[in-house]
Amino acid sequence: MWTTLNALGPVFLVIVLGIVLKRLAFPAASFWPELERLIYYFLFPAMLVARLSQANLSEVPVAPVMATVVLTLVLMSALIILTRPWLASTAASFTSVYQGGMRFNTYVGLAVVAQLYGDAEIALAAVIIAVMIPLLNVFCVLIFAFYTGDDKPSLGPTLKALSRNPLIVSCFIGIALNVMGIGLPGWSAPFAEMIARTALPLGLMAVGVGLNLMALREAHWPLLCACLLKLIVMPLVAALIATWLGLAVDQRAVVLLFMALPTASSAYILARQLGGDTDLMAAIITAQTLLAMVTLPLMLGVSYWWWG
Repeated sequence: MWTTLNALGPVFLVIVLGIVLKRLAFPAASFWPELERLIYYFLFPAMLVARLSQANLSEVPVAPVMATVVLTLVLMSALIILTRPWLASTAASFTSVYQGGMRFNTYVGLAVVAQLYGDAEIALAAVIIAVMIPLLNVFCVLIFAFYTGDDKPSLGPTLKALSRNPLIVSCFIGIALNVMGIGLPGWSAPFAEMIARTALPLGLMAVGVGLNLMALREAHWPLLCACLLKLIVMPLVAALIATWLGLAVDQRAVVLLFMALPTASSAYILARQLGGDTDLMAAIITAQTLLAMVTLPLMLGVSYWWWG
């Protein structure tokens, strides 16, 4: 467990650095949104292409991993919907609890996998991302459509947007280059590696900058429920399913890691656009990111002890 904590410590320190830079207003408030665009549309996709195009994909058990992810998301959705009366008093707050209990922060996940594991596990992480992002977006749109009674959410535009999602597109490009035996020829490989090394620290700083510490002052029951669901219940459900499906220990750990990640900052944007409780959503994102500094190494440490 101490090995895991020592590996994750620098990851969370970079997030804290982002919080500090935001408080110091450095470089400027207008800098960070543009940086996040650069990370989302170029740096992270370049990193995924670099890793996937050169990884040994034969080591990735695609079918069991996909089954684990799908089963976990379906069971967690069912659990949250069935316990809705105890989670939140309004439809708007329930949609925020749902997003908080289900979505994940890709930046943190990839940074942790890169810190703890090698290319095979990064390839495994890419498979998880390629399954989770589309499914979660569809699930969230359906939840908003059903519980808020808003006729704006629509699967058509959502699926169209997902087809242009840079993270998903880069996963398929990297896999295609790998399968065709092209890889990254010539200077493209060291160039992509240089880009990949900049993506993770900048992405983590952007996570820290995006936190809203003021939102925590009105913490209440739905916030606690969302944190418990996402940081404790979801990874335990995923760990049980991964064990049942026979994944290797490190593969189970990567699946558990992604299920134990704090929710994504993009959940706030969806809550604002589709009628969710934005104040609660901001509090959930911030609380989970801060709590994950404790729960993530704890869950990984306990899982390795459990699996021997």
